[in-house]
Amino acid sequence: MEFSDEILLHILSYVPCTDLVLNVRKTCRKLATLCLDKSLTHTVLLQKDYKVNKDKVKQLMRDIGKEIYQLNMAGCYWLPSSTIDHVIRCKNLVKLNLSGCHITSLRLSKMLSALQHLRSLAIDVNPGFDASQLSSECKATLSRVSELKQTLYTPSYGVVPCCTSLEKLLLYFEILDRSREGFMLSGQLMVGESNVPHYQNLRVFYARLAPGYVNQEVVRLYLAVLSDRTPENLHAFLISAPGSFAETGATKNLLDSMARNVRLDALQLPKAWINGSGLLQHLKFNNPFYFSFSRCTLSGGHLIQRVINGGKDLKSLTSLNLSGCVHCLAPESLFRKAEDDIDSSILESLVVSCCNLRHLNLSAAHHHSSDSIGNHLCQLLSRLKHLLSLALPVCSITDVAANVEKPPTQPNAAPQTFGKKVRVGIQTYPRNLTDQANQKIESSVFWTLMGSLRFLETLEIIGSSFSSAMPRNEPAIRNSLPPCVRAQSVGDSEVAAISQLTYLQSLTLAQLPNIITGSGLVSIGLQCQHLRTLSLANLGMMGKVVYMSALMDMLKHCKCLRDLRLEQPYFSAGAQFFQALSHCSSLQRLCIVSRSGTLQSDAVMSFMASCLEVVMCHMFMGESLTVCRNLQQSIVRSFQADRPALNVVIFPLLHEDLTEVIRDVPMRHLDEITLFKSRVAEEPPNLWW
Repeated sequence: MEFSDEILLHILSYVPCTDLVLNVRKTCRKLATLCLDKSLTHTVLLQKDYKVNKDKVKQLMRDIGKEIYQLNMAGCYWLPSSTIDHVIRCKNLVKLNLSGCHITSLRLSKMLSALQHLRSLAIDVNPGFDASQLSSECKATLSRVSELKQTLYTPSYGVVPCCTSLEKLLLYFEILDRSREGFMLSGQLMVGESNVPHYQNLRVFYARLAPGYVNQEVVRLYLAVLSDRTPENLHAFLISAPGSFAETGATKNLLDSMARNVRLDALQLPKAWINGSGLLQHLKFNNPFYFSFSRCTLSGGHLIQRVINGGKDLKSLTSLNLSGCVHCLAPESLFRKAEDDIDSSILESLVVSCCNLRHLNLSAAHHHSSDSIGNHLCQLLSRLKHLLSLALPVCSITDVAANVEKPPTQPNAAPQTFGKKVRVGIQTYPRNLTDQANQKIESSVFWTLMGSLRFLETLEIIGSSFSSAMPRNEPAIRNSLPPCVRAQSVGDSEVAAISQLTYLQSLTLAQLPNIITGSGLVSIGLQCQHLRTLSLANLGMMGKVVYMSALMDMLKHCKCLRDLRLEQPYFSAGAQFFQALSHCSSLQRLCIVSRSGTLQSDAVMSFMASCLEVVMCHMFMGESLTVCRNLQQSIVRSFQADRPALNVVIFPLLHEDLTEVIRDVPMRHLDEITLFKSRVAEEPPNLWW
């Protein structure tokens, strides 16, 4: 308490605002004054404050409502819709994020009518939304909003037609093709919907589509106005669409207009709009900071010539997504096989031109380096000293010489199948870093890469043929493709190399075939003390979880771990596993996906009782529906009262009703952990707050 006010304010900035206002300020007069300082009350973040409830929000708004200028309640799915009524007290709000919150048209109208200073808004549009219920005062507020993020669960323009001053528009399309009753939905908008969004001042247009044709139909309606008149100030145009999203006459007119009239700083288009077209040759760029060519057939020659201007300076580019772009490191794609070696000169041009890259995604492709000295992909990437997040395919990190000299699998490794289980003796693995150093040849290209990227915060190493068993809008995937031949030698030593990343916060490892004991995981647990998110999928042989012992040792050291996702056939979630997991005192979300996997109900209940921060427990295993339902009900009954945000889904992975269960999972959990995907450079940095 003898510190200066400046130091105390800095310390208090790490405390959740609800805790400051409702608890800390009651301790003494000095803290009572400091806790109400404008630097602490100006921005209130409730988006992951899982302990907040309706009463706390009410008291918070009553005490400091007039001092709040930015309020983020994104993903507070557990709060009743009546909680929104208390936001009216925040008369000076400039930014408001209610994505994932329950809100009706009438409540939205009443709230916005009182927020005359609002300039940034994020909301969900659910079935039953009716724009005609919005009052004139509400529409007046919306007319001044310059930034809008809208998540659509029903075909609608939402509040877009009311926002006549839009400069940034973010649209997330989550409309299902079928209703709960099984009826096919239409992409046509409701009768009475205005079809004249106002885009004349638009600078940023972003649309992310979930799978389904209805989402494509609705986004075309939003784009129709853009195709008539392209905003002169447009500098970021991004559409993220899975699967096939065909180009139409209207979208072609839009792209032609953009090529003539605007200079872009950020670009992402559906693959069908880029493949086979000369679009990139005509688009003009100013100081680009984000490019995504995910799943496009763009060749490396086109990438260098049309995007990087023949290797010219592109220091402004900070984020690049080439996920699934199988020919992006080859001079041409016409006669090339996906497994052929890359052209290192193309990657070198990319590294030299884009030397300030902070986020790079090269996953979902076979990027095989040749045996020429100094030109390995890992050696070239080690020059990117500013990287904060990186996604690579497993086959890209293997040493070419080692891959030739070593057999594809270790003598005691089982084949990559779901066939008869192979009995394996008890594995041993090094218990300390010295032993591992002795086993690891530290001159490998991947070890060197990890040593050169000391400030990396997010790393994804994903098999180029990996696909998760967890579905989105379709049944669970029952068979997986075998790993790439080049990836067969990637295992424990490569995982151990990751332990050099002292500041690592998020790690994803998927389809590493040569994991024998998982010894590298222990190194990561010991060295990467900032690790918050861990996702492991299909490591080692598929008939047995060979790394279980090492995983349990690792978890005992992960004191900061908040999110854990495990996807592995035959995973046994028993007492020993949950006892080890109980050491992760900060854990908030757990997801286990396992075909033929088993769980021990008593162990799960004991784990939930000991880990008080856990608010999400998703398990999709091989147990019967009765076992799953009984356990789910027991957890909810025992812990829901003390954990208002608790979300529990325990269900058989291969059950025919799994997709119906998935649709009820809060979008925050579904998008961030339950569904497997590469998240590096998925969106432009700082797209929203």
